[in-house]
Formats: sequence, C-alpha cells, structure tokens
Amino acid sequence: MATIPGQDREYRMLPATERPIVRRKAARIIVRCQDRVFLEHDSDPGAGVTWWMTPGGGLDGDETYAQAAVRELFEETGWTITEADLVGPVAHRYVSHGYSDEVLTQDEQFFVLHLSELLDADTSGFTEEELRTMHGSGWFTVAELSAMQVFPADIARFLGDELPPFVEYGNVDESIVPLDERFD
Repeated sequence: MATIPGQDREYRMLPATERPIVRRKAARIIVRCQDRVFLEHDSDPGAGVTWWMTPGGGLDGDETYAQAAVRELFEETGWTITEADLVGPVAHRYVSHGYSDEVLTQDEQFFVLHLSELLDADTSGFTEEELRTMHGSGWFTVAELSAMQVFPADIARFLGDELPPFVEYGNVDESIVPLDERFD
C-alpha cells in the first residue's frame, strides 16, 4: 500500500466494491479571457494519472451554488469576485468521479466568469489535499484543449463569442479509475 506521508487519505487502489462513495453538491467556474480558458492540473496519486479541470468544489453548509463558486475561486486562485460577476448557471450535471480510493458523485452547476486580463493564480488558499494533488494551472486556447484530458471534455463549447443555451448534461462518468474496475 503506497501512502503519502501526512495524509488522511491514502490514495491507494481499491476494488470498486471497497471504494467509499462520497456525495456532494458542487459549483464549477469556466473562467474565460480573450480566447482562453483557465484550467487547473489535478491528479490521483494512487492511480498515477493527471487531468485538467475547471476551478470549483463542494458547497459548504447552506451555501448556494453561486456563493460556493465565489468562495472556491478565491481559495483556488486568490481572485476576488462577487456573485454578480458570474454568468449562469450555464450548465448542470450529475457526475461520477471514480478515483483509486473513492467514488465522488456530485450534483454540479457551472458558471462562467469573463475576465479582462489573464491573471496568475495564487494557490496559498489550497487545502492540504489540493496541495498534494494539484500540479499547477494555466490559460489554454481551444486548439490546445484538443491535446489535453479536460473535464468537462467539451469545455470548448463555452469559449465562443456567444455562450450556448443552458446545457443539461444529465448523468456523466468522468472516472479516472472505472467504477467497475477490479484489482483482485
């Protein structure tokens, strides 16, 4: 069993039947500037896999999705915005993330944030888990996205001159480790 020192979470491969299921509501932010989108580089140390994703995270207490989006963006980038700066929600989904040691299911709402300049992220607000799993962030064009593993995979649809109509994704599986994977 490979554990990373100082962590509560062990990040080790567990059979599907042994991975706990964590359920929560979450807000995600599609940050746009010029012809680029801001993404974070995340990982599952137990599976040795990385991917790119929009900033965001779980709702705390009785927070609304928009309140969580504002808080999460500040914690993950250091950028101060208000709910009025957000467009949306522009999309909704129920997503399953199968990781090496757990399955995270989220009821997610996506918001769009338009920035006038490309900003660098300040990660001093990262949680201990984010410090262990995050590998950086950056701004990417649509052309660059095609060569990356990005969640949601169709993020480019939100980068045109006009936003698409509200997107209802329904049930989506973005598992790094398949939900039915066996490691016997």
